[in-house]
Amino acid sequence: MFHLVISAKPTFNALKAVFFSLTFFICSKKKRGKEKTTANKFIKETQKMRALLSPESSSLYFTSINIVFRDPNPCRSRTSLYFLKRDGCCRLIRRKPRSTAVKAVLDSATIEELGLKESDMRNPAISSTYRRSMLPKPNQTVLEAQARICTGPTQTRPLSEEQAFKVLDTILRSVRGELKDEEQVSKAQIGAFFAGMTIRANSFPEETQWSEGERRAMNLFWPLLLRALPPDVIFIADPEGSIMGLGNSVGPQFIGNGTTEMRLVGALREILAGGHLGYEEVQGVLKDVLPLKFEDGKSTGVSESLLSAFLIGQRMNRETDRELKAYCLAFDDELGPAPVADVNSLTHYGEPYDGNTRFFRSTLFVAAVRSCYGESSLLHGVEWMPPKGGVTEEQMLNFMGANTNLSLHQAKKLIEDEEVGFAYLSQREARPSLYSLIGLREHIKKRPPLATTEKVQQFIRAKGKESIVAGFYHEGYEEPLLMLMKRRGVHSGLVVKGEEGALSMTTRLRSASTSKGFPVNYCSGFCSVGTETACKEDGVSHQSFRLEVNAMDYGFEPTDTPRTDRSVSKNIELGLAALHGQKGPAYDRIVLNAGIVDHLLGCDGAEDVTIALDRAREAIDSEQLQWNQKG
Repeated sequence: MFHLVISAKPTFNALKAVFFSLTFFICSKKKRGKEKTTANKFIKETQKMRALLSPESSSLYFTSINIVFRDPNPCRSRTSLYFLKRDGCCRLIRRKPRSTAVKAVLDSATIEELGLKESDMRNPAISSTYRRSMLPKPNQTVLEAQARICTGPTQTRPLSEEQAFKVLDTILRSVRGELKDEEQVSKAQIGAFFAGMTIRANSFPEETQWSEGERRAMNLFWPLLLRALPPDVIFIADPEGSIMGLGNSVGPQFIGNGTTEMRLVGALREILAGGHLGYEEVQGVLKDVLPLKFEDGKSTGVSESLLSAFLIGQRMNRETDRELKAYCLAFDDELGPAPVADVNSLTHYGEPYDGNTRFFRSTLFVAAVRSCYGESSLLHGVEWMPPKGGVTEEQMLNFMGANTNLSLHQAKKLIEDEEVGFAYLSQREARPSLYSLIGLREHIKKRPPLATTEKVQQFIRAKGKESIVAGFYHEGYEEPLLMLMKRRGVHSGLVVKGEEGALSMTTRLRSASTSKGFPVNYCSGFCSVGTETACKEDGVSHQSFRLEVNAMDYGFEPTDTPRTDRSVSKNIELGLAALHGQKGPAYDRIVLNAGIVDHLLGCDGAEDVTIALDRAREAIDSEQLQWNQKG
């Protein structure tokens, strides 16, 4: 296990300190010329990212880590590991292949000695602890109601009378100042809730409009709320003065404060009626209001109630193609023209930014495998994102000590580096305007349009072919995602319904009680071709395809997907063990996802799917390793 000892003196940040104890230096015998092994390239990535770290002060840091390898064969003796500093390097030798069992344990005695609370400690092994503590937490009563009503025309679940009474009473007491701290209902929550109620009343089918219980509760509370709510929320709740039946004149006369809010209010009138906006209208609003600026945790610019109503309202109305294009392209020029990497191919991986909460997330390790045979990759995301707040690539890289604050140009250099071949970019660095919305998105509860469009980004371009791969879950978003990829002008595009809506295809058997919609391992995509039979879009010919990947057809034995259950360290353990050749479910998933993606994207040398899968296996199995670690 990892034993994390905490000290409270200023030093390098915790992630850098962890890295000093976790840096792996791989000594490997190469079977073929200058070919780089998978684990070697993966570790070089984190080493080179680490080299770009800058020291900063931190009150807490980890000073030592003890590691024990879990031996799958109990008849063998364990390998003893220790840190040895030599020639500026610190080595850890592993002489027998075993899986790494990674577990973080906080030293409670040290915590008590320092006068710290366990609840205040950040355990880097668990995804939920990566949520920024400065973000105010939403009121749970209202948040649960938002989960029911702030969704699509067929998915919405009306509240019962008891639930509606409880929610409206909570909002009323909050705006009156009777609730404190985490019990308070934020402006963003109130805006999202009433936007959901208004859109349901104006445009949803009868079965998902207001229930009788909701109407009775609103009839009782609205006269009280009308006297307590600010004008922007009254506008959201009854924009035309026709829903509540009290002759309200605030909504019809409301125009907002300043030119920015005036444009937002004009757009909202259309959205709250169930309508749609043009490309320029959406982009105009986004560029007016972002990035959000905060002071003491509160927005100092546009009304959070209005903005949250705008974002969730567009999702509830099911965005049109032109609206999605506006979200996707709005901030392409935020940091200037995208750098162009001098590589033959570049794949942009669009994992859902809110991570995995249950199953192994393989994309980081797939990128390492693909880089071994010249397929460069760019991963992007955030450290933590609602609503799931699951394991992300940024959390794993942070846990291993890599620098996740790379600029676009630093990431470009890593992609061009033959010893690395892939990079990770945080939205924090690549699109600061969109990153400023994370706190607001938690209070909206449901995913806004950006949850779709942020997966289809080109932060870096390539001189050679480019491809985009994105995960999806809800049926109906596969075609909009492919439309956005074609709009990006890439050579090929692929959407995958992997486990949890992520990119990881599975080798487990399909359940007999499959949920509605597309099955897991469903893929749809396109490749640019020169044939006259292919469809044309934006003047480019595309050959489209769709299929369900059955791993058994490619020789994989059915296996259950490894559970990680929000454990960052467990996900790393599984991935690193697979990259070092340990056969099992994680290994199979990495090979499957690397080979199938290569084949479907039309990568060089992957025309035959069997050869593509064998190439991925060979990239891992060609290693003859000794483990080394510096500390």
